[in-house]
Amino acid sequence: MVSGGGTNLQALIDAEKAGKIPHGHIDLVISNREGAYALTRARNAGIETVVVRKTDRDGQAGFEDRIIEELEKRGTELIILAGFMSILSERFTEKYPERIINVHPSLIPAFCGKGFYGLKVHEAALAYGVKVTGATVHFVNEIPDGGRIIKQKAVYIKEDDTPETLQRRVMEEAEWIILPEAAEQVCREISGKKEDSDGKI
Repeated sequence: MVSGGGTNLQALIDAEKAGKIPHGHIDLVISNREGAYALTRARNAGIETVVVRKTDRDGQAGFEDRIIEELEKRGTELIILAGFMSILSERFTEKYPERIINVHPSLIPAFCGKGFYGLKVHEAALAYGVKVTGATVHFVNEIPDGGRIIKQKAVYIKEDDTPETLQRRVMEEAEWIILPEAAEQVCREISGKKEDSDGKI
């Protein structure tokens, strides 16, 4: 699920193509923005896309019901929020316990939660004067950035960093690496649980 340029989506597409996500397959890309470049990235990779806008639906519930409809139609087993700029309700997250993951551009619990997104995270890190930041992939629950952590990777801050240069380095050195790794880890766990429930070892 995406809202913007789709660089994290591209990292997932590239990782799958390189055989780094053998237990998973990107089946669908959903965006809440019609013009998101992430949709172009998906189409270029031959992945089906759907746009679901809150303004076209009956509030949050209608918006989420439409998304659920698309997911259930395909039997989706893992939802990855790759720059999805819309908070999901507790009703939605409870429906998919430990089946929704998100990448956040800081080392949670630092610079996370309500209001911390995009450049704001890096502006806060620089204003605070921390020497190390990074990225976190975590499960999504009803608390923004509050779910169990799956993977983290540190990135050192340079003296001449701006929010923009730091954002780029955190993406290149952390987000694009740990998001595909976490996706494979969770897909492998889901696959293992399915095999166990089928009585296979």
